Amino acid sequence: MKVDRLALLSIKALSLEVTKEAYSFREDRIPKDWNYDIDAGYDRKPGLWPPENKADNPSLQNPLLRQERMGCGWLGAIFEWEGVLIEDNPEIEKQAWLALSQEEGKSPPPAFILRRIEGMKNEQAISEVLCWSRDPAQLRRMAARKEEIYQALQGGVYRLRAGSKEFVNVLMHYKIPMALVSTRPRKTLESAMGTIGIDGDFNVIIAAEDVHRGKPDPEMFIYAAQLLNFIPERCIVFGNSNQTVEAAHDARMKCVAVASKHPVYELGAADLVVRHLDELTVVDLKNLAAIESSEFGSEPELEMELEEDDEPSASTMTAVDDIFW
Repeated sequence: MKVDRLALLSIKALSLEVTKEAYSFREDRIPKDWNYDIDAGYDRKPGLWPPENKADNPSLQNPLLRQERMGCGWLGAIFEWEGVLIEDNPEIEKQAWLALSQEEGKSPPPAFILRRIEGMKNEQAISEVLCWSRDPAQLRRMAARKEEIYQALQGGVYRLRAGSKEFVNVLMHYKIPMALVSTRPRKTLESAMGTIGIDGDFNVIIAAEDVHRGKPDPEMFIYAAQLLNFIPERCIVFGNSNQTVEAAHDARMKCVAVASKHPVYELGAADLVVRHLDELTVVDLKNLAAIESSEFGSEPELEMELEEDDEPSASTMTAVDDIFW
């Protein structure tokens, strides 16, 4: 028995050595094409979870970097202009479209068409919804004229919504990157921002010249996230319509709806609904950015379907014949 035990121990030791040599040989053969510093704030080694730029990374050896990744700088805020930061008067927009239709000799667009083109670029609305023209030169001319009519009716008077400036100041205090998106021309947008004293508060400004399409296309929000250097899942969009909610969710972003021109119950598809921005806290935003919604998860795997024989088996035919006779 003693001899057998010694033989067994020697066999185990030999197997461990062989296994260790095999693993070392395999590790030498595996190409290590990733080069990263452990304290660089990210980990490019394949197969790790959570993925890059999505959540805390316990493998980081620097606790300050881990705290920064989980802090306020780990989310980006994307604001719409009208109805969120400033007071919005939808009637002026409708009057501008009606005046343009009269100038161009077109039929005045009905109310449901005017609701549909809310948030779109002027060129997009004219060509795709109103169908007034598809000539690029005519589209630019009519879009510019419509904007002139709007600015004349609006009178250059802008008023901040209650609580919006305070909320922006809070985000600036916590160094949360912010972007402003609008389908207004950049010149008009920057002039209005200077008028109400928020020029310089935003890291990124997206205007009509920067995108091809407005809402409900998510192009504006995706471009803003790229300029902020954030993945969409860590961006929060602040808007005031269901078109904004749809575009944000299509871009895999969270959305906070501000009930300025729509009642709260109509904005239920948003992740949060508030009447004024100062109702929110930084903790609310961090909690919202930390939610991994099921709609943002991986696509479900398709189940294999069993193939059925076209020709019935002999047993089935026999059973049917027996029942028939």
